[in-house]
Amino acid sequence: MLFSNPSLDPETLPRLETAPLTPVSPRLAPCQALLVLVRWLVITAVVLVFPVRDEALAHWQPWLAAATGGLGLIAVTLGWIEARRRAYGLREHDLIYRRGLLVRRTQVLPLVRLQHVETLSNPVERAFGLVRLACFTAGGRGADLLLEGLPASRAEAVKQYLLARLAEGTPAPPHAAEEP
Repeated sequence: MLFSNPSLDPETLPRLETAPLTPVSPRLAPCQALLVLVRWLVITAVVLVFPVRDEALAHWQPWLAAATGGLGLIAVTLGWIEARRRAYGLREHDLIYRRGLLVRRTQVLPLVRLQHVETLSNPVERAFGLVRLACFTAGGRGADLLLEGLPASRAEAVKQYLLARLAEGTPAPPHAAEEP
């Protein structure tokens, strides 16, 4: 067979921006906010109670702690907004995950490259009923795509669909790509 590699017209390719995406759970925003808030409370407490020997610096220590707390509140607010903008899409041949506020990141994982899928959740995520879905491809140490903010039942359904695709090793029919 002769090798062929014809050029493609970029104007005729399907646009990723037109792919329908499903927002992650609205419970992700308060979950993320709580996790960020706890981190910033610890940082603020350290700034407030850290012993300062210099008298001039000790005078400014409460103000520095207040400024640190203010930065923490800004981080919580931005994290809340960013979490509300996350979305994902499961298509016949790939999984899409879009996240980010100032810097938008869209990851597309071709299902033919998928080798392993697992679900993860910390105690705070479990309290909110959320699960992270980690998708692995060959050759990497960590997850190539980490889909955060899925309700537990949805994460399990997506995981089972992906595992079924792995087991069969062939492309799924179009109706199998529908979300549960």
